Amino acid sequence: MSDWMTLLEVAGPLAAFGGGAAYTRARHPGVYWSTVGLPLSTVRLLGSYSSGMEACGLTVQPSRLRAFAVKATTRREIRPVPPRRGIIRPTSTGLRLRLRLAPGQEPADVAASAERLRHAWGVHAVYVKDVKPGVVELRLVGFDVLCDVRMPRKAGGGHLKVPVALREDATAFVRDYRAVPHQLTLGATLSGKSMYLRHLVTGLARQPVALVGIDCKRGVELAPFAARLSALATDPEQAAELLPVLIKEMEDRYDLIKTRQGISPGTPAEDITSDIWGLPEGERPVPVVLFVDEVAELFLVATKKDEERRDEMVTQLIRLAQLGRAAGIYLEVCGQRFGAELGKGATMLRAQLTGRVCHRVNDEASAKMALGDIAPEAVMAACAIAPERPGLAVAGDTSGGWSRIRTPYLSLGDAARICRESAYLTPELAALEPFRPELPAGHVVTPPPVVRPVPITD
Repeated sequence: MSDWMTLLEVAGPLAAFGGGAAYTRARHPGVYWSTVGLPLSTVRLLGSYSSGMEACGLTVQPSRLRAFAVKATTRREIRPVPPRRGIIRPTSTGLRLRLRLAPGQEPADVAASAERLRHAWGVHAVYVKDVKPGVVELRLVGFDVLCDVRMPRKAGGGHLKVPVALREDATAFVRDYRAVPHQLTLGATLSGKSMYLRHLVTGLARQPVALVGIDCKRGVELAPFAARLSALATDPEQAAELLPVLIKEMEDRYDLIKTRQGISPGTPAEDITSDIWGLPEGERPVPVVLFVDEVAELFLVATKKDEERRDEMVTQLIRLAQLGRAAGIYLEVCGQRFGAELGKGATMLRAQLTGRVCHRVNDEASAKMALGDIAPEAVMAACAIAPERPGLAVAGDTSGGWSRIRTPYLSLGDAARICRESAYLTPELAALEPFRPELPAGHVVTPPPVVRPVPITD
């Protein structure tokens, strides 16, 4: 009887601990990783590092000097040596360590063995990053960080840089308009495309940037941000009037650059290689970001007159995409589908959009429109996005690299509040003043106080 009591006393706490660990792993993976997963994975890594690297074919024969020293001191068998391992650095989502590759090895060799190392060390994923010649960094992720998105504290924001989503390797996906001036974002209904757009608008609302919107759904997507918008067009007719104004603004900025550099006014704009960032800060025009929601509405026509208007708008968008970067005008084009079937100029416009973000789409052809010409292997990843995970997307650019990202949740009310609080940052552009959206009655734009008022006490 006493043996049974002793067994129950030992098994009871162990069962409770195992059940609690399983519940924590399912409901709170970050807590489970910090308390249980991190120590276990570290022990596995240290205990199986040499054998795991040898099984993956990442070991090399030791140098003659090392082989001679081993024979002279230990008389052991000379075995291949793995890459030299650096210090293991734990993080809130995984581990990081650097490897110094042996002569003849390359980062692609380690990347090809990432899946094997993931199983050997008991982590969710292993990612390889080339740090410098001969050195790579392994980023081990302990759990699926895209299940419950939590942006890192140091997201790497800045001027015209917006941390908009989380990558699958637990790093922030930063939308950098200086590096990737124009972008195409595709996604079906309820795929999270609007959430992605909200983060972009709210991230730029806190910066000295002019925000311009074209929302042909009567403004239902961009109208809540009217307090921070410098211009808003809610139908194709208004868009046809707004785009020529942006073209004129772009040409005026090129004239300013040519005047500052002493170039003759007759020089074509295409021959100017500089941009507004070379101007003095006091003379530099404010950057302009143009959001085009549901771009297909600009291409659809019903009559011959609409077709002429469509051709003009498409030509103006192409000009902005080709020449707008140097003038500080950037495009953010969103839609559900975007391809040659939209009509003349669609493929040419898409070719000018460097960045690509593809949310869940309804067919493979839509994924190919977004990613097929830059990263064909990312098309299947975009098609595999489940409807139960809104906000999940595949991001790529013309360099061929791509990664899975997911945008954190941001309610429309919070996004509108941020825009109202940042309304005092809206720049004054005389050319866009006729298109300035009307604010609700009683709305007053006031800058935040520099000094907090002293509370009144009894």
